[in-house]
Amino acid sequence: MMNETMKVDRRDAKLALAHIYVAFTALALGGLAGLLQTLVRSGKFNLPAGISYYTILTTHGTLLGLVLTTFFIIGFQFAAISRTSGTLSDRVRFWAWVGFWTMTIGTAMTVFYILTGQASVLYTFYAPLQAHAGFYIGLTLLVVGSWISGFATFAHYARWKKQNPGKASPLLTFMAVVNMILWLVSTLGVAATVLIQLLPWSLGITDRVNVLVSRTLFWYFGHPLVYFWLLPAYMVWYAVIPKIIGGKIFSDSLARLAFILFLFLSIPVGFHHQLLEPGIKPFWKFIQVFLTLMVVVPSLMTAFAMFATFEAYGRSKGATGLFGWLRKLPWGDARFFAPFVGMVFFIPAGAGGIINASHQMNQVVHNTIWVTGHFHLTVATTVVLTFFGAAYWLIPHLSGRVMTKAMNRLAIIQTVVWTIGMSFMSGSMHFAGLLGAPRRSAFSTYGNSPQALEWIPYQIAQAVGGTILFIGIILVLVIVINLAFFAPKGETEFPVAEAAEPQERTALAMENWKLWIGITVALILIAYTIPFVDMIQNAPPGSKGYKLW
Repeated sequence: MMNETMKVDRRDAKLALAHIYVAFTALALGGLAGLLQTLVRSGKFNLPAGISYYTILTTHGTLLGLVLTTFFIIGFQFAAISRTSGTLSDRVRFWAWVGFWTMTIGTAMTVFYILTGQASVLYTFYAPLQAHAGFYIGLTLLVVGSWISGFATFAHYARWKKQNPGKASPLLTFMAVVNMILWLVSTLGVAATVLIQLLPWSLGITDRVNVLVSRTLFWYFGHPLVYFWLLPAYMVWYAVIPKIIGGKIFSDSLARLAFILFLFLSIPVGFHHQLLEPGIKPFWKFIQVFLTLMVVVPSLMTAFAMFATFEAYGRSKGATGLFGWLRKLPWGDARFFAPFVGMVFFIPAGAGGIINASHQMNQVVHNTIWVTGHFHLTVATTVVLTFFGAAYWLIPHLSGRVMTKAMNRLAIIQTVVWTIGMSFMSGSMHFAGLLGAPRRSAFSTYGNSPQALEWIPYQIAQAVGGTILFIGIILVLVIVINLAFFAPKGETEFPVAEAAEPQERTALAMENWKLWIGITVALILIAYTIPFVDMIQNAPPGSKGYKLW
């Protein structure tokens, strides 16, 4: 039995790999769109064949923000639960495939309508910009497919609990369940706005749309989406990285508590994206900003646990002095190096997030390209580098191959290239944002306005960074294709660490889902009920749809 759980079942591996292939296809297409964006914004390049800047902007945001992340996360989580709590049943695997194909068909529809110029509504698809109905149907299928995968995950977890009464579930399985609960609760918002508001509106069934309600429902989903991206990176940090370096998990219970806190605190905080929205009373913005700043707590718990793990390992290898343990870490192993660089980038990324969520400081950076720079640090660096690091052992484990020294060296180079490219691009976005450069806009000197001319050097620096990042994308695609199809056959471990001794008994209260989901729902109702009723009761007439392309 032990050997079966150590290696992911071949049928489950096929399922996980299918998700990962779609994710990296999205990276290739979305990355190309990102490169073109930065070149256009430099003012030195025009798109050929009448392609709109806003078409490639929508392509980039949708493919990288939604498709790459969702497919990689669900594929990784299916592999993780198969590895830690046993092979998926035929029924669970069947529904997981149904979820995969529903998501894939939805993605193909969405991308078709974007690329044919019928849905240049950007990643946030804010009303009153109106896309073709097919765009909204595609998005709906993507979300519904992910729900099917979520319920398949819950079914597998319930089966394990039934077979192991009175035992705490394996850590990675527990974390996957928390992340899918977070996803299901948060996507109710985007499903509601698409199905009830935007789809009937785009089909001409209704004439007008309540813009404030649609925006609020989007951000009810849009902020927890960030944690849906981040928690799988934390899964790798907590449960995998300690094994890769040869250490132990600092505390199993602390890891579980951090995930439960993220479940509570990541959903009732969407108003901090709407601090300049006139239709929401300041009191409710204050409540949600307070809850936003509370999210710092599980993040700091994670930072403490990770660096305690690193230090304990270094000292066990004879390290002395305050930072001597740093020299003992396996810097030559890309499986460690890429996620570690992601962790380091999370420090300035988190500081930027506190600025965005603080009412007064947000006034300075709201709707500037500073915000774009911020989420390129959080998602496109912290999360994506961790996903790359995970892919370097996950893909060969699933494909029955091994990573060669040459590929490991290339992966180290890829991480360095990504770090340099993102430092240029995100750094110049932050500086240009402080000078007032807007986000979501193509190149313009605004009639040679002196202020706008100040932004141009930073936009050229963004193009330099974007070009370096695209080289990084090419390198990671070379590695992924090698690991999936051409690397030597062999056994690659799926690393899962053990908790440090003396091990405290994991409290079964951690899996009291009625309590945790109940608290989550209560916080959401407190944060949203009264302002939401107010938005509907005191709504203006609503807006007709606009197509500005």
